[in-house]
Amino acid sequence: MSSDPATPRNDDVYLSVVAPAYNEAENVGPLVAEVAQSLASLGRPWEMIITNDGSQDDTPQMLRRLMTQHPQLRVLSMRRRSGQTAAVDAALRAARGRFLATLDADRQNDPHDIPRMIAHLEADECDLVNGWRKDRNDPWLRLVSTRIANGVRNWLTHERIHDSACGLKVFRRECLARLKFYNGMHRFLPTLVRMEGYRVLEVPVNHRPRTAGVAKYGVWNRVFKALRDAFAIRWMQSRTVLWQADEWERRDA
Repeated sequence: MSSDPATPRNDDVYLSVVAPAYNEAENVGPLVAEVAQSLASLGRPWEMIITNDGSQDDTPQMLRRLMTQHPQLRVLSMRRRSGQTAAVDAALRAARGRFLATLDADRQNDPHDIPRMIAHLEADECDLVNGWRKDRNDPWLRLVSTRIANGVRNWLTHERIHDSACGLKVFRRECLARLKFYNGMHRFLPTLVRMEGYRVLEVPVNHRPRTAGVAKYGVWNRVFKALRDAFAIRWMQSRTVLWQADEWERRDA
């Protein structure tokens, strides 16, 4: 598949679940199985798209094996390692579902939260549901760095999101129509969607400790990248053009 997939929406697909993966050979198998289990209660067609972002372990081999076992699984392979934002964007553009969900491949997000989050969309309470890892299971240093990063984001962007960087999000596919992702922008999806006039809701979700694989982010790259990207979002907010227009009906003289 090309690096810019543009698969049209398929109304038969109710939900597309998207996960970027880099060196997650130990996690992708249990992840796919758990997603399948958690979505069985939906009673609607769904698909899962995992983007292999240049993994150097056995992730590609595991994904090929999983495709033979799970017909709902689709796999994208980046031609070169492109980063988490690009991997997420590629999968979202290829998704065919009415609703879209993102989660991390490290299995710290709990797929069983997805049906509950979709219920908020079905009830028309919002357009995007953002997960809030209210009780996080991470080392204390990561907890501190994440709190600083979220504080910086909210201060600079005048936001009120507790956990913008949470990988678990569920939203209507229309939210993506006008969005252009830049590196790091996946962490600001609630703000970007709100800037387009959509409604955002934040709900507490389950968060689990990492049991396999290695974390890809540290304290310094998290804090300083958050600061740099927040300045970019602030600039975008100050330059965003919002308008509404009505076309007049022609009337005979």
